[in-house]
Amino acid sequence: MNGFKAFILRGNLVDLAVAVIIGVAFGTVVTTFVAWLTAKMPSSASSIFSNDPKSFGAFLNAVVAFVVLAAVVYFLVVVPYVAARERFFPAEQAGKPADIALLEEIRDLLAQRQA
Repeated sequence: MNGFKAFILRGNLVDLAVAVIIGVAFGTVVTTFVAWLTAKMPSSASSIFSNDPKSFGAFLNAVVAFVVLAAVVYFLVVVPYVAARERFFPAEQAGKPADIALLEEIRDLLAQRQA
């Protein structure tokens, strides 16, 4: 079970999953924006906000959906992941690791003995 926990909490796995989700959502924003730019401009204001994929309303809908999805991913995936990573794999304290400090102490004691 520890191996699975380490696999799930590896940073690059979660980062990659979030990147794919955000990338697909942003692709929709870009697609609707390009469709809106390349479409013939509507003659009436009511057709601007229609559900036609080439309308400004579809682009606005894609932007809002992207922002909502980004917020959901952040609060339901990223924040719990960071909390779990800090709980199960705490960051090392600043300074020298314990084994290096021990080796330096041994070196200093040996140097005192020889002097």
